[in-house]
Amino acid sequence: MAEVKNKQVLLRDYVSSNPKESDMYVTTSTLKLKLPQASNGVLVKNLYLSCDPCMVNCMKKHLNPASYVDSFKPHLPISGFGVAEVLESGDSNFKVGDLVGGITGWEQYSIIDQTESLCKIHLTDLPLSYYAGILGMPGMTAYTGFYELCSPKKGEYVFVSAASCAIGQLVGQFAKLMGCYVVGSAENKEKVDLLKTKFGFDEAFNDEEEADLGAALKRYFPEGIDIYFENVGGKLLDAVLLNMRFNARIAVCGMISQYNLEHPEGVHNLMNLITKQARLQGFVVTNYYHLYPKFLEFILPFIKQGTIIYVEDVAQGLDNAPAALVGLLAGCNIGAQIVAVS
Repeated sequence: MAEVKNKQVLLRDYVSSNPKESDMYVTTSTLKLKLPQASNGVLVKNLYLSCDPCMVNCMKKHLNPASYVDSFKPHLPISGFGVAEVLESGDSNFKVGDLVGGITGWEQYSIIDQTESLCKIHLTDLPLSYYAGILGMPGMTAYTGFYELCSPKKGEYVFVSAASCAIGQLVGQFAKLMGCYVVGSAENKEKVDLLKTKFGFDEAFNDEEEADLGAALKRYFPEGIDIYFENVGGKLLDAVLLNMRFNARIAVCGMISQYNLEHPEGVHNLMNLITKQARLQGFVVTNYYHLYPKFLEFILPFIKQGTIIYVEDVAQGLDNAPAALVGLLAGCNIGAQIVAVS
């Protein structure tokens, strides 16, 4: 039975705010390339990993009771969405050589017991890294939140926060495909320029430079906002609530501004949901994976035609994975932050 060296990224201890590189460490163990007897899981070689903001919540010991994610365990590999190759299978749905996307460990080789999180990859004429991004969880999140929850119509006014992220860049382009007017916010000039020149947003602005976010939104949306794709929360959400149109829809994907606050900021303008008869809805994308075939049918032609553009920031190797995740949380990446395992 072959044994291999298995490089891994482990959590050193629970964190109370955004992790530092020192809160993780890289080590190498040995692994027998064999599933445990009677296992119904799969043994995989990991190829690409996705860095996602929600991972910071998994590094904390005391999660919000309403949280939908479990804590990582100290001195064990952290986990997230990734792309992998099946080396051995105890699940009849997967065979040796299959490429899969889903939840896996931040390591070279993983045994995945919960195979229901995995989707088989059939099309390999696109970069495999896409299945950790545009064709994976971020793409499904953008598609679900925008099309399924917000039911967009041509000519509507759409605002996307954290718009250069793996999800936001797609929401903006989906909105343009619908013939909507689209504005995005980001945290620096480079990203603001990217939204307008690369992704085709009509306008973009730096929300960290605006002293009055409500006035900024009024400047870009004098007639109000029909759809808001929420990634930030806090003061920005409060400002949006003041600038909604009648029957506005807000899809709540994340609230990155709140993840590290001991006392989350209050939202003061919720009364506007009543007066504007608006809808604010949170969602967890894993509850919508039954739509994955429909999503692929929709998006693949646009990718192959070059109609939809996707930007990735790829870190090479697990040694650079902690820095990549920390950089993502600090806003250092441009586009989707991916780690190429080997």
